[in-house]
Amino acid sequence: MAFTAVLTSEWTKIRTVASTSWTLAVAMIVTVGFGALISVAAASGLDRMSALERATFDPTLVSFTGMQFGQLAMIVFGVMVVSTEYSTGMIRTSLAAVPARAGFLFGKLTVATALALLVGLLTSFVSFFVGQAILGDHGTGLGAENVLRAVIGAGVYMALLALFSMGVAAMLRSSVASISILIPFFLIVSNALNAFEATRTYGQYLPDAAGSKIVQVVPDAFGGTDAPYGPWGGLGIMLLWVAASVLGGYLVLRKRDA
Repeated sequence: MAFTAVLTSEWTKIRTVASTSWTLAVAMIVTVGFGALISVAAASGLDRMSALERATFDPTLVSFTGMQFGQLAMIVFGVMVVSTEYSTGMIRTSLAAVPARAGFLFGKLTVATALALLVGLLTSFVSFFVGQAILGDHGTGLGAENVLRAVIGAGVYMALLALFSMGVAAMLRSSVASISILIPFFLIVSNALNAFEATRTYGQYLPDAAGSKIVQVVPDAFGGTDAPYGPWGGLGIMLLWVAASVLGGYLVLRKRDA
């Protein structure tokens, strides 16, 4: 089957499964909603911040604080795109129609990642404008230095997170197993490692900690500890994680039966 036909087929699968549409909608709503709430808290509590926190106040970063919660829905989206075919048994039909397993997997990943990127960019721009409207005089604009990079980077980060999750789901071939590993990993393990100085050396190289640096405009924002890499370096680290995940998923799909 031609690769264009594979893309069309995968697009049909994604748009006809309600769970994938809902998870993308939830990712946007949660990210924008929590970002707005935290922007309200930041705007009202700016006077109570320390001198260091005010000096390193990053209004762009404030707009994207809801991404920490919204990214969980994007993880579920990535998992469901791949694992649903295994749980329903449709994987056998799909591989019979597309015997070239590399073409099948990368067609699926291409369509799903493009959709995640579209939703991620829409989410990032809405989050930014809502957050800056709330911050008012304390906010910033797209024309400020590095702000547009951060806004676009937030959408790219969300898409890469979904792609990473697809690779993990391709390796595990189970929705329950994938979600049971990924959600605690990003929600608990990563935050715990980055919360303590003794473990931050390792935690800062995890995909979410490194990749999310792309949304930071002010170095050492809010008096935090700076990482040994910049925004683009952090995104590069995340890309390595994503590449390893996708490669692992492909190797499992190539060697195992459906």
